[in-house]
Amino acid sequence: MVALAKMLDELTIEGELYTKQEEGVVRCTACAHRCLIREGKRGICQVRFNAGGKLRVPWGYVAGLQADPIEKKPFFHVLPGATALTFGMLGCDFHCGFCQNWLTSQALRDPQADDSINFIRKITPQQIVAFGRRMGAELVASSYNEPLITSEWAVAIFKKAVAAGMKCVYVSNGNATPEALEYLRPYLSAYKVDLKSMQDKNYRRLGGVLKNVLDTIRRAREMGLWVEVVTLIVPDFNDSNEELWEAARFLAAVSPDIPWHVTAFHPDYQMTDPDPTPARTLLRAADIGREAGLRHVYAGNLPGRVEDYEATLCSKCNHPLVRRLAYTITDYQITAQGACPKCGAPVAGVWTANPESVNLQGHGIPRVAFL
Repeated sequence: MVALAKMLDELTIEGELYTKQEEGVVRCTACAHRCLIREGKRGICQVRFNAGGKLRVPWGYVAGLQADPIEKKPFFHVLPGATALTFGMLGCDFHCGFCQNWLTSQALRDPQADDSINFIRKITPQQIVAFGRRMGAELVASSYNEPLITSEWAVAIFKKAVAAGMKCVYVSNGNATPEALEYLRPYLSAYKVDLKSMQDKNYRRLGGVLKNVLDTIRRAREMGLWVEVVTLIVPDFNDSNEELWEAARFLAAVSPDIPWHVTAFHPDYQMTDPDPTPARTLLRAADIGREAGLRHVYAGNLPGRVEDYEATLCSKCNHPLVRRLAYTITDYQITAQGACPKCGAPVAGVWTANPESVNLQGHGIPRVAFL
């Protein structure tokens, strides 16, 4: 861990999401923990630290970089069929026992994640965007670890990406601050939030506070970002009817147009006791979402086993608009105006003005881990 910390500490610059306090103390505003960090100390995420009364933040590297289908993020209402160049760094402000990216997210927090030192590759924002253009990417996504704690690096990349005509998206736990969202807003088109539970006691176990995540969903939507929400359904953790109804009703009250993805848990990291989530549980959760008034509900990562919950249907006439199998688009019928071709009802989302260009029957994207 000492070697990893030394390398990461060298790959930093002075941050922008912080305020200076008295006696050399700094207040980080990148995430809702709002860590008060004294000289020589680190924030909860471990990758933002106080050196000489200045907040040092991650910069100049990636621990993951590959071209992915946008559906993998998952975004189902953002340019279906498009390629998203996805990058990530190391660290997180949560410690979820079921994390499926724990080797990157728990760096400097769990000695088991020390192997992540081998993932680090130095790179510039210009190189990342150039690589994305070579891959034919229409979007750039910050993911794999928690992007909020590396927002300064993300914005440096996003500035280059927007100038190159690409859209930018965040894949986040939603533990944001108003300051961070305002900082990101000029460059972001869409924000995906993991809504892990509707019980604050569950969030406390993961290292967060439920209210902060709910506030982020509301605020991001009010700011004009396209918001999609994912709930990983974990048996005996958040799969009761009562909790699913609470989540669905909350989202519908914010906006019935928010797509809600309910996805299947599989044993990983420190949570190996529960069985994988069965398809019937996802179908139950998705049915609740529709009954609660959400117009677009999706059951993910069990392709071919979740009835019509992989498809985008017109909320007015139920006409199939986008058919999917896993990350593959098999049919696309949304018009250039973003409407249903059968009844003309508008479909909420970020759609292409050239429907004929949508990549059907698979992306053929090279899964490039590093440059």
